[in-house]
Amino acid sequence: MDILGLLQSDVYLLAHKLGMLASALSQASRIPAAPLRKPQHATVRNLPTSDLELVRCRVRSRSATLTSMSDPRNNHLLAALPVSEWERWLPQLEAVELPLGRVLYESGKTLSHVYFPTTAIISLLYALEDGTSVEISVVGNEGLVGIPLLMGGESTPSRAVVQSAGQGFRLPAHTIKEEFKRAPVQHLLLRYTQALITQMAQTAVCNRHHLLDQQLCRWLLLSLDRLQGNELVMTQELIANQLGVRREGVTEGALKLQQAGLIRYARGHITVLDRKGLERRVCECYAVVKKEYDRLLPDRLAT
Repeated sequence: MDILGLLQSDVYLLAHKLGMLASALSQASRIPAAPLRKPQHATVRNLPTSDLELVRCRVRSRSATLTSMSDPRNNHLLAALPVSEWERWLPQLEAVELPLGRVLYESGKTLSHVYFPTTAIISLLYALEDGTSVEISVVGNEGLVGIPLLMGGESTPSRAVVQSAGQGFRLPAHTIKEEFKRAPVQHLLLRYTQALITQMAQTAVCNRHHLLDQQLCRWLLLSLDRLQGNELVMTQELIANQLGVRREGVTEGALKLQQAGLIRYARGHITVLDRKGLERRVCECYAVVKKEYDRLLPDRLAT
C-alpha cells in the first residue's frame, strides 16, 4: 500500500470510530444522532492532534524504510548491469536486513541465494576442525556473496558471516544460475570473481609474511572502502577470528595504531582518525587488491 492509501485507510478507520462514539452518546442522551458519512475527500488536517501524529509517525517510518532499502544500485555490480538485465532483475531482487553476526551460509551447506550487500560487509571465513577460523576475504557494496553457485558448485568449505550490520538484496540460486548464462552478466561476474580471487591470494600472503599491525591496517582499509563512514563496530574477538590471531595480538596491534594517532579504539568501536596515515603504514597487499578491483570493475555498464 502506498503512503496515500495508508493515510486514507487511517482516516476512514478514525471516522468509523467517531461515528460509533457519536451514536452511543446520542442514545444515552436520547437525542437522535445524525449519521456520520464516510469522508469522500478525507485530509490529514481533519484528524485530532494525537491521531495525526500517529499517522505522521507511521508515514515517516514507512518512508525511511523505503528510502534505506529501495535502491539496489547502491551495490556496484547491480549498478553495472545493462538496462535490459537490470529491468529483468529488479522485480526478483529481495531486500534483506543483515544484522551483525548473521550467518548467510555454513561450510558444506547448499547455498540457496546470492547476496548483494549495499550497506553491510560480509566476511568469508575458513573454519578449522579445532573451531578456530581465519578470514579469506571481505565482500561489501562492490560485490556479491555466493560465487560457488556461479562456478557450478552448490556449496563451499568456507562460511559467510555479517561483519558489519546493514542491508542488501538477494536473488534465488536458480535465478542467478539462469542469468549467468547471458553474456553481459557472465562477463561482469567473472571479472568480479577474478578480483575476489586476488583478494583471497593476497590475504594469504599478508597473513604469512607481514606484521600484525600491517594486517590490521589492510583489514581496516578494505572495510572502510565498503562503508560510508569512518567507524566500525567490531568486537575484539571477532577481529581476532578474522585475522586468525589471539585476542591479545589484536589489542597490541590496535594500541600501536591508536598511539600513532591513526585510530580510536574503545569497547568494540573503531574510529579511523587518519586514513592517509593507515595507507602509509599498511603493507603493499592493500594496494594490490584495490588496484585489481579498480581494473576489473570499472565504473561503467557491463558489456
